[in-house]
Amino acid sequence: MQTNLHSSFLPADASGALLVGRVWRTGPVNGPGVVLVRKGQVLDITASAPTVSDLLERDDLLEFVRNCPGEPLGEVAGWLERSMTASGEADADRLLAPCDLQAIKACGVTFAVSLLERVIEEQAGGDASRAAQIRHELQRTIGSDLSAIRPGSPEAEALKRELIRQGTWSQYMEVGIGPDAEVFSKAQPMSAVGFGADVGLHPSSSWNNPEPEIVLAVNSRSQIVGATLGNDVNLRDIEGRSALLLGKAKDNNGSCAIGPFVRLFDDDFTLDTIRSSTVSLTIEGQEDGFRLEGSSRMAEISRDPEDLVRQTCGAHHQYPDGFFLFLGTMFSPIQNRGAEGKGFTHRLGDRVTISTPSLGALVNRVQRSDAIAPWTFGVRALYRNLSSRGIAAS
Repeated sequence: MQTNLHSSFLPADASGALLVGRVWRTGPVNGPGVVLVRKGQVLDITASAPTVSDLLERDDLLEFVRNCPGEPLGEVAGWLERSMTASGEADADRLLAPCDLQAIKACGVTFAVSLLERVIEEQAGGDASRAAQIRHELQRTIGSDLSAIRPGSPEAEALKRELIRQGTWSQYMEVGIGPDAEVFSKAQPMSAVGFGADVGLHPSSSWNNPEPEIVLAVNSRSQIVGATLGNDVNLRDIEGRSALLLGKAKDNNGSCAIGPFVRLFDDDFTLDTIRSSTVSLTIEGQEDGFRLEGSSRMAEISRDPEDLVRQTCGAHHQYPDGFFLFLGTMFSPIQNRGAEGKGFTHRLGDRVTISTPSLGALVNRVQRSDAIAPWTFGVRALYRNLSSRGIAAS
C-alpha cells in the first residue's frame, strides 16, 4: 500500500524532484516542522530553516536543500498514509500545507471558460436553477470561445465596447479580458489545510465546487522558486449574489487547500513545465457514487504566470515574507448532480483529487466549515512553539 501511495501522490519523477513542505509532529515537539523529501525519506530541517518562508529566502536554496542534514522522520509514504486517515484529528502526525508566514493570494478568471461561468453566476444572482438558461443565452450572444482574445489588447477593448452596447458587459469581463488581472487575498497566513485534510464549505452555501489550480511559491524578492497544487474552494451562490461577498465566499475555515509539497524549480522542473501542464480533477461522491472528471490545460491561460506575479508584487506592493499565488482555473463543473439544469454542487464527504504528473496529487474530503477542526494555530503559536524548542526564527 505504501508503494502505491508513493507513486500516486508524489511527482512521477519524484526521485529527482526537490520537495519541501511542512508536517505536524506530536510528542515532545507538538508543533510544525519544515521538511524535505530525500530518497523517499522525510527529513526535518527546522533547526536550520525554522519556517518555509525563511527557507525560500535563501540565496543558496537548491544547494542547501540537496545537501543539508535533517532529522529522519520515516518514509514519505507513511506520512501520506497517515495524512489520509488523520483528517479532523488535531493531535496526529500529518502533512500540513507547505507554506507558513507567506500571504496566500489568488487570481480569478484567468481562463476563458471560468470567465463565462463567473458571468453566469453574476447574472443568476446565486440561483443555480437559472444557470443553464443563462449559459445558453450568453453563448448565443457572446460566444463560448474567448480564449483567442489577449487581455488588454485593442481587440479586447473593441469587444468591451460592443458588449456595453448590448448591455451584456460584466465586472468579470473587465478582469477577464481587461488590462488588470483579478488578484485577491484567498486566505490568511497559516490558515491553509494540507494533503488529506477536510476542506470546508460555508454552511449557508448550496451551490459550490472545487477549483483545481497550480500555486506558485514566490519569495520576498518576487522570485518564483517553486510550485504546488491548490484547491480554491468556490461558493458560487454567495459570490454570485454580489462580488462584494468575495471574502465571505472565499475565506472560510478549510476553504484553502495546498500541497502535498512545494517542488522547487531546477534544471529539470521550470516555469515552462508549469506552462505546459495539464491539471486533472476527480470528484468522487462517497454516498451517491457520483464521479466527475475534468482537466485544465495551462496552455489555455489568458495571462502568463510571470505577468500575474508582476501584477501581484512590485513597486506598488511588497510581501516581506513572500507569498503563494493561485493561478486560476478553467474548471467550472456544469454536469448535473441531482435535479436537471442545476449543474454540479458538492455533497458532504466528497473526495477531491487534484493532480498533475510534475507535482503529484492533492487529496481532500469535503465537509462543512463549521464542522471541521477549527483553525487555532497561528503565527504567535508558531513562534511560541519554536521558542520552546530552542529554535530562533531568522
